[in-house]
Amino acid sequence: MSNSALLVLTTCANADEADEIAGALVEKRLAACVNRVDGVLSTYTWESRLQRDKETLLLIKTTDARFDELQIAIRRLSSYDVPEIIAVPVCRGSRAYLGWLAESVS
Repeated sequence: MSNSALLVLTTCANADEADEIAGALVEKRLAACVNRVDGVLSTYTWESRLQRDKETLLLIKTTDARFDELQIAIRRLSSYDVPEIIAVPVCRGSRAYLGWLAESVS
């Protein structure tokens, strides 16, 4: 495990669920910051049917060292059977911000 910064994306069924997940992640120091993006329209296949749903997207800033616990928390709090949990490595960023991020989740 390392303190490499990650941007984790997850979608939520609605704003209330998104707020609950975001608050829990920050309170438990699993995420330094979570941005909520309302009004996302997702198109996907579920149970062999084309679906289109309005969702709320969360942009979660964390570290590789906290990812496993963060993933468990999202699964526990999400209403989805298979929640989207995608981690993208942060290749570059301001030294001050990345330092704050690492400190916030340590």
